[in-house]
Amino acid sequence: MNLPAISLPNIDLPFDIPVLLHPPVDHFAIALPIVVLLIEFINLFVKKRSFSVLSFFLVIATVVLAISAYLTGSVDGKEAYPLLNEMGQGELKAHKLLGTYLMLASGIVLLFKLGSMLFSNGLVKAFYILVLAVFVAGVLKQGEDGGELVYEFGANVEMVKTLDDEKFDIQEERDELESDLESKTEELEAAKEELESLKAEAATAADANVSTADTETSTEN
Repeated sequence: MNLPAISLPNIDLPFDIPVLLHPPVDHFAIALPIVVLLIEFINLFVKKRSFSVLSFFLVIATVVLAISAYLTGSVDGKEAYPLLNEMGQGELKAHKLLGTYLMLASGIVLLFKLGSMLFSNGLVKAFYILVLAVFVAGVLKQGEDGGELVYEFGANVEMVKTLDDEKFDIQEERDELESDLESKTEELEAAKEELESLKAEAATAADANVSTADTETSTEN
């Protein structure tokens, strides 16, 4: 699903959002619109105003949950992004983009719900249910993508973070060992060069002694 890029201004909240709060919020954000859609379908036959009022408050709750899912998802996404591979990072960006659209779409669903309550026109109600159904389809798609991020790419999975930390520690130890090995190799090469130099000096000294001895023998003769 290729959606046009959209970005929202950063909002500084007066409180910190805990990490890993996104999954429980997301479960409610997925389930609630489905419940609203079922209520609206049932109300097509029973036509109870109490059902309509109930769905109205549930739609308001859906908007709140959609905003909460976006905010908590932004926090969890920042934690997960550096630990994902290139493909996982691309999936995470697409997941955030769809989440942005769904958050905005929840407000549109609320507007259509208000319209269906204010106007008894059947066409308005039909458009509302259609918009709601499309929104539910988008929410289910978002839930599926979120599951792939967790189960295929390990997003926000504590074990993945632990393994990544261990991998980083092992990498550091390996780098230190390689550095020590290079240092020892350089010392060994220097010792070899010094040994060769000493051998050469010893050979020169031996040749000089032999030459002196030969000269002395010739003089005596």
